[in-house]
Amino acid sequence: MTGPQRREQLLDIGREVFGRRGYAATSIEEIAARAAVSKPVVYEHFGGKEGLYGLVVEREMHRLLERFTSTLTVDGHPRVLLERAALVLLGYIEEETDGWRVLTRDAPVVGGSSTYSSLIGEVASRVEHILAQQFSRRGYDPRPAQLYSQALVGMVALVGQWWLETRTPDRHEVAAHLVNLAYNGLSHLDAAPRLSPHSP
Repeated sequence: MTGPQRREQLLDIGREVFGRRGYAATSIEEIAARAAVSKPVVYEHFGGKEGLYGLVVEREMHRLLERFTSTLTVDGHPRVLLERAALVLLGYIEEETDGWRVLTRDAPVVGGSSTYSSLIGEVASRVEHILAQQFSRRGYDPRPAQLYSQALVGMVALVGQWWLETRTPDRHEVAAHLVNLAYNGLSHLDAAPRLSPHSP
């Protein structure tokens, strides 16, 4: 096995073990044993558990963001774009469960900004420009698009966390309900929302 192949193998094993056990319960010994290498080989490639974990997280963020980019760069009706975005996230959770768990578990702060909150922020920024365009077309102030994109992505991500454990209903039905709430809400937005006079 070449050096790059070994590195990819260790990343794949690390992803699986971190995803199933969490950071604290994962050991370099286990990863080395699963790869049939000595511990020094893992240290040589990553410097230790934190280095391996950081690269696993970076790779998963890149994979998920690539899915969003390819989906949301295609023009389409806003409802269809919302459907695509929901299905991308739910599809990733269903097909790459270990990767999603790595991205969403509590973990130590590692090099760079690869945290769950930064992932959600990246996805939300890709949704934001779509919302801003739609707001402008309808004569609304586009500035709140940032807030709405955070709310939409956060809603889908939180539902995804719940769905990860239940796996029912199927992802298309879950996406349909999410889009029903999000799109019907967005299509009847007040141009200048205010709290009711009875609010404290």
